Amino acid sequence: MFVILLILALETSQVHAWTLSALMRPSATTTTTGSCRSSFVGLANGCNHVPLKRRSNGMTMGLQVKIRMVGREKSGTHDQWMSPAIEMYTTRLRSAQMDVETEWHKTDEALIKGVLGDVQKGATVVVLDPHGKLPSSETFAADLYEWLERGGSRVVFVIGGAEGLPWELKSGQLMMTSSSSKGNNKKSATHNKQLPLLSLSKLTFTHQFARLLLVEQIYRASEIRKGSNYHK
Repeated sequence: MFVILLILALETSQVHAWTLSALMRPSATTTTTGSCRSSFVGLANGCNHVPLKRRSNGMTMGLQVKIRMVGREKSGTHDQWMSPAIEMYTTRLRSAQMDVETEWHKTDEALIKGVLGDVQKGATVVVLDPHGKLPSSETFAADLYEWLERGGSRVVFVIGGAEGLPWELKSGQLMMTSSSSKGNNKKSATHNKQLPLLSLSKLTFTHQFARLLLVEQIYRASEIRKGSNYHK
């Protein structure tokens, strides 16, 4: 009887030791080294989670996508059906720790000012233009997360109004002014900032519909990254 109890005790301790060892080991589906945790890029690595940046105060910061447009959200009754569709995709994207918002501008000047502010803050700015890169959905998904990584979890898409993009943004060459001071002497210099140009299609869409198409592709990109059945 004593021998049986001793054998049971030894087997129990081995089970506890194995369980503790398993808990201490990294999961087979979670990569602790390489680009899966340290980078947003790496769709081929099979990462099913979205790594999050952390603010200096320790709070977790999700992925931030902003769409800048000239015009107003409701330009007519024929466009009202788009708002619920866009809201549906933006709501779904929150589960992927991605926040999508649209900022409307009354004039091209206000749009350019907003873009300049984004660039100065380090965000990646992508301009939608018919002459831009025309990617597949898979390529766009890879580009999106690369832009997010490059911009510190922030990417800004720029859509022109009914009259198109202002010429300052149409070429993708954004003129930046930087100033420096040495003693009492202040110097300013200008340089061009090359912005990526993106085309959603060779077809022509209204700027309102382009926004809906862009948001759907952003959601599709997140599902491609997850490996879900949404993209077939």
